[in-house]
Amino acid sequence: MKRKIILLVSIVTIIVFSSVALYSQIYLKPEETANKEEKTSEVLTKAPISKVLYWGARGQDVIDVQSKLYRWGYYDGIVDGIYGAGTYRAVRRFQRKNGLTVDGIVGPKTAEALGLSFKTKTSNRSVSRNDNVYLLARAIHGESRGEPYIGKVAVAAVVLNRVEHPSFPNSIASVVYQPGAFTAVSDGQINLPPDDESVKAARDALNGWDPTYGCRYYWNPATATSKWIWSRKVVIKIGKHWFGN
Repeated sequence: MKRKIILLVSIVTIIVFSSVALYSQIYLKPEETANKEEKTSEVLTKAPISKVLYWGARGQDVIDVQSKLYRWGYYDGIVDGIYGAGTYRAVRRFQRKNGLTVDGIVGPKTAEALGLSFKTKTSNRSVSRNDNVYLLARAIHGESRGEPYIGKVAVAAVVLNRVEHPSFPNSIASVVYQPGAFTAVSDGQINLPPDDESVKAARDALNGWDPTYGCRYYWNPATATSKWIWSRKVVIKIGKHWFGN
C-alpha cells in the first residue's frame, strides 16, 4: 500500500513539473526573456554620472569653466582648456566666495554654481572606474616611483582608505587634490603619464588589496618635514615609506 502511495506521489510530481516546463516553452518567447535580461543589465550597469574636472583635465569643459571665471573676475590667465595651477586657484576663489567646499575641483555643485552642466548622456560604470584607475595610477607614479610594487599598491590604498574615512573627502579626485595632501600634486608630478606598473597597482588597490591594513597616512622618514606626521602610530614599513594612522 505504501509503495502505491509513493509511486502515485512521484507520478503527480513529474506531471506538475512537466506541465510547468511545457508552459514555459510554449508561452514564454526566448526574445522576451532576453529583452528582460538586457533591460535588467542596463539598469545595473548604466547610469547617468556627473563629470568632475580637476587639475590636469583638458578640453571644452575646462574652456567653459575658464571663460566663466574670467568674465566674473576670478581667473586672469589664458583660456586654453588646460586645468592647471591658475584655474585651480581661480576655482578655489570662486568656491570660497560662494560658500562652496573649497577643494579646487569642479564637481556637480561647483558646476551648478557656475551655471554649467557636465552631465554625460549615459555611461557604463566601468568608464567611471577607468577614470579612477588612471587618476590613482598618476598619483602612484608621482608619489612612489622607485618603490617596490607592494609599496605602490600601499600608496593607492592610503588614498582609498581616506575616501572611506569621514575625516576626508569622499571621492578619489577630492582626496588626491586636497590642498597640501600629496607632494606630487604640489610639484606637478601628478600630471606625468603613469607607467604600466602604476596602472596595475591602482587596479589591485581598487580590487581590495590593502598592504597597509587600513592606514590613512604615509611618509618618508628621510625627507618628512612635518612634525605632526611623527605623532602618527607606525603600522607597517614598506620600501622607503612608513604607513600609519
